[in-house]
Amino acid sequence: YCIETWDPDHVGALIEPHHNTYDIEFWGPDGMCTSIYLGALRAAVLMGEALGEDVKAFKELAEKAKRYLEEELFDGEYFYQRVTWEGLRAGNPLESSGATLHTSYSPEAVVLLEKEGPKYQYGTGCLSDGVIGAWMAEVCGVGKILDREKVKSHLRSVYRYNFKRDLSEHANPQRPSYAAGDEGGLLLCSWPKGGRPSLPFVYSDEVWTGIEYQVASHMMREGMVEEGLEIVRTCRDRYDGRVRNPFNEYECGHWYARAMASYALIYGLTGVRYDRVSKTLYVEPSIKGDFKSFLATETGFGVVEVKGGTVRWNMSHGTLEVDKVVYQPQK
Repeated sequence: YCIETWDPDHVGALIEPHHNTYDIEFWGPDGMCTSIYLGALRAAVLMGEALGEDVKAFKELAEKAKRYLEEELFDGEYFYQRVTWEGLRAGNPLESSGATLHTSYSPEAVVLLEKEGPKYQYGTGCLSDGVIGAWMAEVCGVGKILDREKVKSHLRSVYRYNFKRDLSEHANPQRPSYAAGDEGGLLLCSWPKGGRPSLPFVYSDEVWTGIEYQVASHMMREGMVEEGLEIVRTCRDRYDGRVRNPFNEYECGHWYARAMASYALIYGLTGVRYDRVSKTLYVEPSIKGDFKSFLATETGFGVVEVKGGTVRWNMSHGTLEVDKVVYQPQK
């Protein structure tokens, strides 16, 4: 959409069916996709401001999206989905015009749709990806786009409900080879308050390393360092070379890209990032004391070090133009 086509009275959420990484469409607003939408709007504001352009419309939409997420999609503990399928421009989910790639409904599924709504939703579930847009904004330097306490509450809920140290009693009808038996892992979704759909999104009972790393690094940024490290250790225990290739965290194919979310663990612990627009080096660690960290930018790569409260950097290749250093040590 170009900005001229946006409805100024838009509520600020993705309500019409929208495709997502679970290979289905979510019907109605949800924390996962709407937080990505909010993050994109905040990024557009920053880019527009850097270019001296008018970003008023983006700011207004971002405020509406933030308000909607915090007031309509937060249940007091975590962000969820409000399943909606009536009164939409997409039409009837049973029809091919229903803006969905999955239009085949058996007679039994039709009965469920009339009772619960479209299949493959998560509704009242606690989704590990449920606030991923806030994580994306954080690691990209956009900043905190949602109320921090609500984000932390969601992450604590994910840790409490979705992290399992032993999956022996966990039923996973999809692809248990990712994590099974006495292994541990972070489930994609759970329904601690009830309301699990009869046909939830098909991957909901699985464990994906890319989501484990995403959640863990986000936890680190929000002060939950030990919880994040526990998730990472549990993940890496499954890929220690005895059962699975430690260099191939497969998913929908070998060497699947989602596992590259592990790169965010560096930032999760060290808070080291570089803003080339302002030529500022940020060092905002989640850990105390001295450390040394890898840093890569468009113009080079090297090491950033904190020693005795002083920040230093040494580029092994290329250059790094730094006009300002922002160092906020962990107290």
